Amino acid sequence: MRAESTIVKRIAKGLTALALVGIAAGCSQEDGATGSQRVADVSGGGQMSVMATREIYLRSCHSCHGSGVSGAPRTGDTAAWAPRLAKGMDTLVANAINGYQAMPPRGLCFDCSEAQFADLIRYMANSPVD
Repeated sequence: MRAESTIVKRIAKGLTALALVGIAAGCSQEDGATGSQRVADVSGGGQMSVMATREIYLRSCHSCHGSGVSGAPRTGDTAAWAPRLAKGMDTLVANAINGYQAMPPRGLCFDCSEAQFADLIRYMANSPVD
């Protein structure tokens, strides 16, 4: 029993260390092959790294935008995103925050800032289909 407790503690420490490394990598301000390159810009300066944007996308947006549930434009479907992008980023961010048609307010990202929503929109509009 004592050996199991020691193993569990070691695993917990290792996972904590890995989580901290992952957080630090996601917060990096450097560009390059480390996965911290900036989100492709459609209309304005991106703020988050691609890795950080993808993490938020997977937990908040992918469930609908990955498959196109209820008419959500699919990630990477440039034809579906083009008329939406033509409305302007301010309109798209307002729709994400307030909800639009079947999309709930804040699109399941309750802690996202306006800049993060803009980065998520750019990510979904420009990413290859998952």
